[in-house]
Amino acid sequence: MQKYFNYTLNKLADKYKIKSILVAISGGQDSICLIKLLESFDKLYNLYKIEYIYIDHQWRIDSKKQIQHIISYMKVFKKKIYIYQINQLNSSEHVSRKHRYHIIINHAAINRHEAIVTAHTKTDKLETFLLNLTRGTSLEGATSLSFHRKLNYNLNLFRPLISTSREDITFFCKKRFLPLWSDTTNYNYEIKRNRIRHEILPYLRKYLNNRYASHFIKFLKTCHYDNEYIKQKVNKLYIYLRSDYYISINFYLLKKEPFSIQARMLQLFIYHNFHLVANKKTLLKIIKYINTNNKEYRAADINNAINIRLCQNWMYVILKI
Repeated sequence: MQKYFNYTLNKLADKYKIKSILVAISGGQDSICLIKLLESFDKLYNLYKIEYIYIDHQWRIDSKKQIQHIISYMKVFKKKIYIYQINQLNSSEHVSRKHRYHIIINHAAINRHEAIVTAHTKTDKLETFLLNLTRGTSLEGATSLSFHRKLNYNLNLFRPLISTSREDITFFCKKRFLPLWSDTTNYNYEIKRNRIRHEILPYLRKYLNNRYASHFIKFLKTCHYDNEYIKQKVNKLYIYLRSDYYISINFYLLKKEPFSIQARMLQLFIYHNFHLVANKKTLLKIIKYINTNNKEYRAADINNAINIRLCQNWMYVILKI
């Protein structure tokens, strides 16, 4: 595991020219394993400036003790760690995740880090896929946990353990006698992810296919490549269809594209110009509207934020003030 990890980190340094990374840890065995791998790599190569960040949601009674545990472990490596505490105790798991990522990305941007590294594993990828599937996810959501993601022009997100299973990490931690902290919230079945981890995945392994994990990973890899192709096609087509002078797009040519391309194109168009994320209902309403044969000039109120105007072959989006 250490050799593969060293190879991956060396490849990142060569390909992306990254010098400073912020490591987001949670205190569980995956994070402890990541810290050990990173520090062993840093001792050999010393390529990166490494700092750590920990977000405490204060969900557990022993959260302060866990912080002390992490601080004590980090003192061994003499590395800087930033700790944020969130006081919104009643936030849902989904809202807390968004809040956590916002803090991490904002901290990385302020401190001019070039990359964020997380300890997500192959098992996390499977759990996230099934969890998003129950929410009616898209192809983008199904492949959200990938090895690399570009957050903005100066910041990347990497998951170097995304090809490693939780079983392998457990073995690595026990073999190295790493100080693990038992997180009681991992056994709270009111959290949907725990239901998937402790009930659904073992059921799939025992009663359907004991190699389900490798088959799911192959499927997700195929989805990832398909999704990347569609995104590249949409980006190229968007440059071709948009107006060079106005906030408008040629809907006459857009109508000739498949539904999936139309939806992604409109979503990109609205976000690029207004920094608004159009939901599925809004996109379906716009697509239905531009595909109806009606008068040459038409107008429609789409939602509380925007409305659209169609004139000849062009669609204009207007913000409501």
